[in-house]
Amino acid sequence: MRTAVLRVNVDPAGELTGESLARGMAGLAAALTETGGEVLEKDLGAVPRSRREVQVLLDTADAAADTARVVEICARVFGTEPVAGVVTYVSRGTDADAYGVLAGFGLTGEITRVPGTDGYDILQVRLRETDLERVPESRVHTALEASTNCEVRISTV
Repeated sequence: MRTAVLRVNVDPAGELTGESLARGMAGLAAALTETGGEVLEKDLGAVPRSRREVQVLLDTADAAADTARVVEICARVFGTEPVAGVVTYVSRGTDADAYGVLAGFGLTGEITRVPGTDGYDILQVRLRETDLERVPESRVHTALEASTNCEVRISTV
């Protein structure tokens, strides 16, 4: 399971007061503690009215469903019509991160991690050749390197 950063604009109209925003942040944090979510601290009253976006860290296997759930919670605690934002992922360089990158591209594959001679791990990734006709290998390679900080070697079957 990967840790997602779920973003939600809680006040798209820019109408909430600083007090309402603080109360909503406290309510959101309380609601998420039961599910293991964590709200990143942010003074929403200090940002431009159009950018009142909360960021929630949450271990998830289904970011879309969890984003919808966080939007519902935000609607309840802020009393607004929140809008879901971009979802990104925290990378810890694990094999789970690598599999998550593949899943993000709609790919499945086999990943083997071996120690490299210079102290960095090497990820050997086996993908179906037909999958790489749909997604450029260079995009997969770059994303895997960035998420794992490893040398990546892709082969096809």
